[in-house]
Amino acid sequence: MVDFVNKLYKNQALFYKVFLFILTAVLIVYLLPKGGKFKYEIPKGKPWQHESLYAPFDFAILKSDEELKLEREEIAAHNIPYYEYDKTIADRVKNRALEEINEVFSDSILGNYRSIITNFVTSRLDEIYRYGLAQENDRMEPGDLIYLRKGNEAFEIPYKNVFKQGEIRDYINQKIYDANLDRFSNELLEIFFNSVSPNMFYDNEFTERVLQSKLDNISYTRGNIEQGSRVIAKGEVVEGNKYDILRSLKAEYESQVWSKSNYSWIIVGYSALVAMALLMLLLFIQKYRPAIFENNVKVTFIFFNIIFMVMLTTLVVNFDVNYVYVVPLCILPLSLKAFFDARLGMFTHVITVLLLGFIVPNSYEYMFLQIIAGIVTILTISELYKRANLFISVGQITLVYIISYFAFTIIQEGTIEDIKSEVFLTFLLGGLATLFVQPLIYIYEKIFGMVSDMSLLELSDTNSSLLKELSEKAPGTFHHSLNVANLAEAAANEINANAMLVRVGALYHDIGKMENPTYFTENQVSSVNSHDDLAPEESAEIIIDHVIRGIEIARKNNLPDRVIDFIRTHHGTSTVYYFYMKAKEDDDNVNPDDFKYPGPIPFSKETAILMMCDSVEAASKSLKEPTSILIDGFVEKIINKQMEEGQFLNANITFKEIQMIKKILKRKLKNIYHLRVEYPE
Repeated sequence: MVDFVNKLYKNQALFYKVFLFILTAVLIVYLLPKGGKFKYEIPKGKPWQHESLYAPFDFAILKSDEELKLEREEIAAHNIPYYEYDKTIADRVKNRALEEINEVFSDSILGNYRSIITNFVTSRLDEIYRYGLAQENDRMEPGDLIYLRKGNEAFEIPYKNVFKQGEIRDYINQKIYDANLDRFSNELLEIFFNSVSPNMFYDNEFTERVLQSKLDNISYTRGNIEQGSRVIAKGEVVEGNKYDILRSLKAEYESQVWSKSNYSWIIVGYSALVAMALLMLLLFIQKYRPAIFENNVKVTFIFFNIIFMVMLTTLVVNFDVNYVYVVPLCILPLSLKAFFDARLGMFTHVITVLLLGFIVPNSYEYMFLQIIAGIVTILTISELYKRANLFISVGQITLVYIISYFAFTIIQEGTIEDIKSEVFLTFLLGGLATLFVQPLIYIYEKIFGMVSDMSLLELSDTNSSLLKELSEKAPGTFHHSLNVANLAEAAANEINANAMLVRVGALYHDIGKMENPTYFTENQVSSVNSHDDLAPEESAEIIIDHVIRGIEIARKNNLPDRVIDFIRTHHGTSTVYYFYMKAKEDDDNVNPDDFKYPGPIPFSKETAILMMCDSVEAASKSLKEPTSILIDGFVEKIINKQMEEGQFLNANITFKEIQMIKKILKRKLKNIYHLRVEYPE
């Protein structure tokens, strides 16, 4: 039992990766569509390359989007509007008109013509309100039909039969003339204009409800294909009705309700493919990025990004598949490149795109566009912390999307007339969304505790509060750190290490000397040495202690762990040789371990570079009359001693790279000391 627990403890990192692998695979499979996957791509406008295809079951032919659009427009164009007839208004108008007769005409006239005038007015009102009086409607034509609703009944009548307010004057004048009542023309017109008002009104709500009901009842299919019927023969061009039939077969195949047995097999198939893709990624990281593979946080970060992109794409596809290109998938390689390197970013991007091919329609087109966009992203953005680079790259990514879509449309349709301008807008939105990568990287830094080049650029600012404090309290140490930073950056560039990281590490590696600055020679401005009154052991303890103090100050100021690593390892397990030899003069049996730094030794190229540059720069101050030969000799001596002590055993740095670093340091130091050939007087 104890052995099992010990084995479990020793392999906990491996068990965590297995758990992470299984969890990621399960989540992705859960998000994938669970219908069957149509095994053929439908090459619109091209010959059918496969064997003749026969219908495996009965299915209906789906109408195309264009057909449905035309049908909706046709229904909307021929939809008959509804008008509400208000009988109470017509009754009120008649009563009002009778009152107006008594007010307009004198008693003497009414005495002889009351019956004639009353009959004329009531007859005309009956004709006007037979179908109703309406206001002018610019949308209607005389030949159009309308529905007139009277209570619960609706009557279909021509719109021309309805009186409009603008027609009243001409109608009344004509009727006055026909009835030989010209002498009462003004009075009669006054009666009608004072009493007549519209009594039928356009019922927009009811009309729209009827229209929506018709639109909802549109059939999305036209005709059926029976099981066993030939769908398409080998060599036939996939276009027109053949394309619609194939598209309908694919939709029916993928939307079928599968039996429990079929469903289980689909899950098994998806699981195998997803697991294989994720396994390839893990094996790539293990073989080519072992440092990342050993770090569970970094592996978790990579898998989290994959899950995040799959979830985001699934949400967009479920909402509206037309917006699938709005998802800024290029954020994935950008994020990984910011924290790791371009090769890992590209490999992860390709794996993610392959997984998304199960989710999106037109998977070949989608994968082609996204992989090309990912390659452009990796190639064009060299320094993410430069905002101009990001904007230029986003423009290039958007342009690649547009060109690729344009080319695919021409291949499929054979014309540019079917290009949808709204698709270009989705590409533009996707490109703009890619700009979110900078705040996202900041969020990732806080969540996963990693550091990107953008943060390193901020930390390299010598006007930061911590470095300003160092320059004030320990100016000699600050100057030394600047010199080491310049040397380390040049060395890192020579062997293709992370120059920005090693520069930042060099700037902060000696911040622990702020605690007791005068105990370090570079800060001693007078001939008085603070170590003169101390025992060698005490002096060594103060010197060694600057590493521990540096780590404490760094943590207090929230410096990233990758920067703290430089503070921790820049002396490795080397010996404070001066005080060790001084103590040995007094006691030959002195314990050398009391004069050694606690370590650890450097475990990366960058930390190894800093150790070499720090030792060489500090030792160069002791050179009285530096010459080219002297500099070459002491650089070789210092670095060779570090190699003999095994300081670089854990760093993934080669002997060839160490030799290249020596060469750079020699050249830089010669430039610093301005060595020239001595000319004769």
